[in-house]
This record gives sequence, C-alpha cells and structure tokens, in this order.
Amino acid sequence: MSTDQYKTIATPAKGILYKDRNSKFIGFAYPVKNEEEIKTILENIRQEHKGANHVCYAWQLGMDVVSWRANDDGEPNNSAGLPIYGQIQAFGLTQVLVAVVRYFGGTKLGVGGLISAYKKTAQLTLEEVKTIKKAIFHTLTVELDYSSINVVMRLIKKYQLQLLDQSSGTRVKYRLNVPRNKVNEVRKKFEAMKGVDVILESDSSANPN
Repeated sequence: MSTDQYKTIATPAKGILYKDRNSKFIGFAYPVKNEEEIKTILENIRQEHKGANHVCYAWQLGMDVVSWRANDDGEPNNSAGLPIYGQIQAFGLTQVLVAVVRYFGGTKLGVGGLISAYKKTAQLTLEEVKTIKKAIFHTLTVELDYSSINVVMRLIKKYQLQLLDQSSGTRVKYRLNVPRNKVNEVRKKFEAMKGVDVILESDSSANPN
C-alpha cells in the first residue's frame, strides 16, 4: 500500500451466495468510514435476516495505524470472523466491512468446514466489488488577515485543496484537506505568506469522498 494512498472498495456488494452441505452463506461488503457506520450496517443486515443462525463479520479502519475486529457471532472460536478478516488482508483493503450471514442447513460442518466456508464466502464477495485507491489527506488550519484572502485563495485553487470549514472574526480561518504528498510543500507556501499562520491539525485522514 502506498504511503500516500490506501485501497478500499468503491461500492457495496450484497447477497453473494455460497452453499455447503445445505447451509447457506450470504456475503456482504461495504466501504465504511467509522465504527458508528459499521454498527448501523450490521443492525440493518440482522433486521433483513432475522431467521439467520449467525451474522459473522470483520472490519478494518485506518491507514498508518489500523483498528480491526473479527466476530464469530456464536460460531466456534476463530472459525468465522478471522477467516473473513484474512480475506480483507489478502485483498489489501482498509475502510471496509465484510459480513457473512449463515442459515444452518441441518448438517454440521466442523471447525475446518466453517473456516473454509466463511473464507470462501468473503473471497467471493470481495471478488464482486471494484477496488479503488484513495488519497490520504492531512488537515491544515490556516488563519489569515483579511488582506491575505486573495493570495491564499489562489494557492487553494492552484493545489485544488478541499475547503472543509471556514469562519471569520478578527481574522479569517480556513480548514483544508491537503494530500499527504503535498502537505509539506503547501504548508511552506502558506508560511511564507505575510499575515498567515498554519496549524497542522491531524497526521492523516481518509479522503471523505
């Protein structure tokens, strides 16, 4: 994974079916931004599949420092969530949730069979989606005198920076998303301007688009 980009999925995949000895495994994959969004998606899946025996899942968030979780939802330990998470890693993805719904078919698969089935369903699900690379951004806050607005706006347009927020009082304040590979260059440009102060708010953030 590039230090300036991360890989995720472009659109969700829903209802990818895999069968093993009459058990049905149904895969879902979603691009996600935070744990609250993950929680909402999982609640919706459970509502749509109230008759399912298990809703197992794994997710990963973050770029430089990642957080992740794998959940077996009542299946034997490490037989569902970790095989799903293994496919997230195999595809080199982050900012993603993969869930697999299971309807028991009457025949026990054993731990080995479960690992294989959840892994295969996650694999088939991720093969259905388009993967994309997105830029990693730093957030800069620029405080400036009113006399510097025009020159600052020219720089914002030149580098096609995303304006997250703006406010005004005795001075003007802009919050900007700057691509990681341009942040040092852009910051130096701002710092060289008269009447402009720059604050680096965060180390990195995903492109919100």
